[in-house]
Amino acid sequence: MAEHDDLVLERTLDAPRDLVWRAWTDAEQLKQWWAPRPYQTPEVEMDLRPGGVFYTRMTGPDGFDARGTGCFLEVVEGERIVWTSALGPGYRPQDVDPNDCGGFPFTAILTFEDSGDGRTLYKAVALHRNAADRDTHAKMGFHEGWGTCADQLAEVARGLGVGA
Repeated sequence: MAEHDDLVLERTLDAPRDLVWRAWTDAEQLKQWWAPRPYQTPEVEMDLRPGGVFYTRMTGPDGFDARGTGCFLEVVEGERIVWTSALGPGYRPQDVDPNDCGGFPFTAILTFEDSGDGRTLYKAVALHRNAADRDTHAKMGFHEGWGTCADQLAEVARGLGVGA
């Protein structure tokens, strides 16, 4: 494995794992945190099973409008999600639109672990085919953007626990 072509984000989120999982796996919840505010995610389609579609559309006040279609590769309830932009639904190979978020394929591995005291260790690893794609993703603001979204994920998850 070429770990040197990976980007890694690890955060301890101030929300319990079951609520973080729910905020990640429910399309309506994902819309609330997927894009760094003030950007939005008005469209999400998720078939949370291996081979299932993972589609998002992000928009921004600056006219930004990007769509991404991917495929879930692995789903372990409450623990792990793996998805890729290199494949479409049903594991069909697809071209990645060069106008959408850099135009490079990548695979994301997300893990969710109990961290104690009602907190969740959330780890996101983005695997790239080469250093150029990794560097492009990093320059696009991977750590800042995915970090902001992780904070928003925790916020949405905490909201799911209010009044529960």
